[in-house]
Amino acid sequence: MNVCGLLFVRKGAVMRDVDYNHEAIHTAQWKELLYVGFLILYVGDFLCKLAKYKKWHKAYRMIVFEREAYDNQWDSNYLLNRKTFSWKEYF
Repeated sequence: MNVCGLLFVRKGAVMRDVDYNHEAIHTAQWKELLYVGFLILYVGDFLCKLAKYKKWHKAYRMIVFEREAYDNQWDSNYLLNRKTFSWKEYF
């Protein structure tokens, strides 16, 4: 879990490069929305998606920030080429 750019990992969990890249994308999102903005938009988007899909996991996977991170987590150069506010393309 990434909170304000700090990564929290369950004891015994193995973090792969792809996992670090996924979380680094979230860190970029946190920063560009000045932390509080990210939290408000993330929770708001999740609640809207939960109302729409009625399933927690589906709602989580459809959050715009998660979609950007999952779509690009395998691209190790993504953050080098990423445009600011790229998550907006997922609305």
